[in-house]
Amino acid sequence: MDSSTRSEHDLIGDREVPADVYWGVHTLRALENFPITGIPIEGSPYLVEALVGVKQAAATANHELGLLDDERFEAIRDACEQIRAGALHDQFIVDVIQGGAGTSTNMNANEVIANLALENLGHPKGDYTRLHPNEHVNLSQSTNDVYPTAIKIAIIMATKSLLEAMAVLEESFARKADEFHDVLKMGRTQLQDAVPMTLGQEFRTYSLMIGEDRARLGEAVMLLHEINLGATAIGTQLNAPAGYVQSACTHLAEITDLPLVPAVDLIEATQDCGAFVQLSGTLKRVAVKLSKICNDLRLLSSGPRAGLNEINLPAVQAGSSIMPGKVNPVIPEVVNQVAFQIIGHDVTVSMAAEAGQLQLNAFEPVICYSLSAGLSRLREAILVLASRCVDGITANRELLRSEVANSIGLVTALNPYIGYAAATEVAKEALATGRGVAELILERELLPAATLDEILRPESLANLAPRPEPPHVTDDISTV
Repeated sequence: MDSSTRSEHDLIGDREVPADVYWGVHTLRALENFPITGIPIEGSPYLVEALVGVKQAAATANHELGLLDDERFEAIRDACEQIRAGALHDQFIVDVIQGGAGTSTNMNANEVIANLALENLGHPKGDYTRLHPNEHVNLSQSTNDVYPTAIKIAIIMATKSLLEAMAVLEESFARKADEFHDVLKMGRTQLQDAVPMTLGQEFRTYSLMIGEDRARLGEAVMLLHEINLGATAIGTQLNAPAGYVQSACTHLAEITDLPLVPAVDLIEATQDCGAFVQLSGTLKRVAVKLSKICNDLRLLSSGPRAGLNEINLPAVQAGSSIMPGKVNPVIPEVVNQVAFQIIGHDVTVSMAAEAGQLQLNAFEPVICYSLSAGLSRLREAILVLASRCVDGITANRELLRSEVANSIGLVTALNPYIGYAAATEVAKEALATGRGVAELILERELLPAATLDEILRPESLANLAPRPEPPHVTDDISTV
């Protein structure tokens, strides 16, 4: 050994660890064993903060119950507070996907906290006789209650951040709905002309869809507030003192400012991943509906000459290296791709939850990664969609007005006044000749001009104002 390393020991044997790092031998072995994604857990700051918060709550409970002396408790607490404030996140280096049900992540946290605490006490890193990663930092704990609890807290925090972003997008669509409230256009079903509506109604729907999913996601995340901290290995609380479960949970709730509660049955809670499955399914729902909205935006803005060209998306970059002047709907496209990935992550979460055996699910690392990545990326995608796309959308008002005037779909609004058979004949002639529906109605003297004008007012067509009463239809069968 030289001054650039220190020697550490575990059940496999002795290893040299760089002298200046805060992690130790367990983290080193995990670094060697799991070169999987190249993404360390430091890339999930919510998870790092949650892990350290769990350790601080555990130390506080152990001190309160007389298991941890004042000096060690204060050193662990202070180290945890430093890390939660942003220190040493770069020392959390194990891969996000790992074998061992999260043991490597827990060991990484134990070692970093222990060595920072030792340094604060004036001792060298690795001097574990004075303060030990497992004996003291991990006291009354197991990976099997620390890791699931930390995952839940991290996902709660990430979900809160996503919910805030969804509120921004909801409001962005709502502002456009107000701006476009008087823009008449044709609605479509199965990509065919249907009946008139306003562009404001179309955009209001998008706002409501986002708002509805925001409510559902808020409901799903509440399930994660039940934690199994204190369950230790399988839920029987082995090696945790009496009173530890409630004490640790209470302190963790104070540290995180979350309404956390101990699980009713810790054995069940230690093996059950149902809350993750529920949240993942709801996140998939958000992704699916958001992707549908982005499909609509791309379709409505298609063209500009050979497509629908009803709206204009902001031009944010050149669209082609060969076609001058081409601009692509790149913001909706990137949101689509994030949505596709989240849908795939939901399959991963489902399979990982199903694959757990007996008293523990060993696949929570990939559940954590899938949910965390999905929540983070969707948040960023939503904020980009709001600021760089939706906020700058404009309407091609004249084109939309002319499309309504020339649409065969107008005859649907006239059914109650001229009857289905007559409306069908008008539609057929309009299609065959290219003439307007209103022109043919007047030519055939099916309605007075004043009545037709009233029926075809934009407010009437979009059902935003009362329409003229249709002719009375008798219920007397003898007159038929």
